[in-house]
Amino acid sequence: MMTLRQLALRPPNIPTATAWYLTDLAEARGKQELYTRQSPQKLRALREHALIESAVSSNRIEGVEVAQDRIRTLVFGKPLLRDRAEEEVRGYRDALKLIHEKGGELPLDEETVLRLHRLARGEIWDAGRYRAKGCEIIETLPGGDRRVRFRAVEAREVRAAMREMLEGWHSCLEERWVHPLAALAAFNLDFLCIHPFRDGNGRVSRLLLLLQCYHLGYEVGRYISVERLIEANKDRYYETLEESSQRWHQGEHDPWPYTNYLLYILKTAYRDFEERMGQLKAPRGAKTELVMAAIEKATGPFRVGQIQAACPGVSIDLIRRILKQLRSSGKARCLGLGASAEWERT
Repeated sequence: MMTLRQLALRPPNIPTATAWYLTDLAEARGKQELYTRQSPQKLRALREHALIESAVSSNRIEGVEVAQDRIRTLVFGKPLLRDRAEEEVRGYRDALKLIHEKGGELPLDEETVLRLHRLARGEIWDAGRYRAKGCEIIETLPGGDRRVRFRAVEAREVRAAMREMLEGWHSCLEERWVHPLAALAAFNLDFLCIHPFRDGNGRVSRLLLLLQCYHLGYEVGRYISVERLIEANKDRYYETLEESSQRWHQGEHDPWPYTNYLLYILKTAYRDFEERMGQLKAPRGAKTELVMAAIEKATGPFRVGQIQAACPGVSIDLIRRILKQLRSSGKARCLGLGASAEWERT
């Protein structure tokens, strides 16, 4: 709410880098319809892939991991859940499906925020409830020392802060204080600084980011996992978040480092979408093309497990079959024996 309040009180001078990102994203949104008119089967393969990557990556950022061979079953099946980690991945999937199915029709209000938290956190006592105690964001330094990176809003002030933030978002869109994507980043920063829940704030922030993108007409998150891109750039995520949260409580912070980070993530998502639509040449070979793209991106020798991690939901048998075909055609070679053997492109 402090960032949105800052934007309302004084018109911002948008940095040049931010302006370029906004221009590039406007162009990308203009091309969006051209790609979404293409083969439904191609788009379905991307949707399934993004759903898996998002459910896994958003939880993995928070240290929640599940076995590789369980991922597809958890996302698309109805298995008995083995542990708390599987419950959280399944819950995040349910929240994603709600957003993807409702899109711009799902209102961004307090009820929706609590509902998304309740889904993402699963069967735990405070799912869908604001925290009841104070909260400090603690960083453990390489030597083992700890420091306070940020003190969140006091628990007694959380509900009022959330309501002001939500009202600020809708007022900003109506009164056009700033470009809607800059307002989206401001909202995301404010949410993380308020830190309304005991746990699950990062995951809910990414769900809200996806929902707000739908509201603004940027639907790339349906086909490309924004969560995977955030995970791949996790260090920069934490760096810019800390940089932009300094003096947030006083309303004297600089929101643009974090704003530019989120805009970069969205721009990268659109670039990946265009690349993947170019790679998915035939509906029947969609998964094969995803594996081939992962192999092409590998720098130096790689293992089968690395390719599987880059293509969650694709069976290891298919990956091995593709590698054997590449070896037979002289396009790849195996550098050893056994399951841990490395491969390289020739």
